[in-house]
Amino acid sequence: MSSAVVLSETAVDGVVAREFVVDEIPGMLWSPADPNASRPLVLLGHGGGQHKSAPSLVARARRYVMNCGYAVAAIDAPGFGDRHKSEHDLKFEADISRLRAAGEPVVPLIVQENAERAKRAVPEWRATLDALQEELGAGSVGYWGVSLGAMIGIPFVAAEPRVNAAVFGLAGYERLAEAAARITVPVEFVLQWDDELVPRESGLALFDAFGSAEKTLHANPGPHMGVPRFEVDSSERFFARHLGVVC
Repeated sequence: MSSAVVLSETAVDGVVAREFVVDEIPGMLWSPADPNASRPLVLLGHGGGQHKSAPSLVARARRYVMNCGYAVAAIDAPGFGDRHKSEHDLKFEADISRLRAAGEPVVPLIVQENAERAKRAVPEWRATLDALQEELGAGSVGYWGVSLGAMIGIPFVAAEPRVNAAVFGLAGYERLAEAAARITVPVEFVLQWDDELVPRESGLALFDAFGSAEKTLHANPGPHMGVPRFEVDSSERFFARHLGVVC
């Protein structure tokens, strides 16, 4: 089994942040300063163009730690953050820039690329979970990820029986239906009604495809990047219901 190698550690306002690697996969782990071997663990999947230490991800992680007592972890998806960019990754970025400059559609290429990234990222997340549970103990596990984080997270949760609850969103049906059907844990799904990247009908079809007996749809007006801040509150309450709260 792989182990997490800690590269750095800092503490701010009672939250300890550790930078680590697992099999050359760079990650971050946030946890309370007081040790608890069996506290719940929430895994965060970042969106496209982001990374494990994106400000919005750090803010969410700190909130889950401070309000719920969780440990929270994120890793860089293939081609992002501190990961090596292959010739393929660089070509994809160049192709996206070219299509945007020409006013041509970019969504089909993004969806195809994200599906390929997910094939690489799912085993990386499983190896990371192995290492973190070895260090933290076998507490309950949650997953949060929207957009690219959902493209990776849905097949990951479908393949990983240790995850107890998940928040997904901003993703469509076409490449995720089969994996969604295999998910039976409680799910909260965020959909933007005016999403310019994911057609409304595709997002609704994906929500319908989840095999979970408990699943909740949160639909809000606005574009892909316009998810209201209060959805963070909702995700916190969702995980508190299904993972518990460490007081």
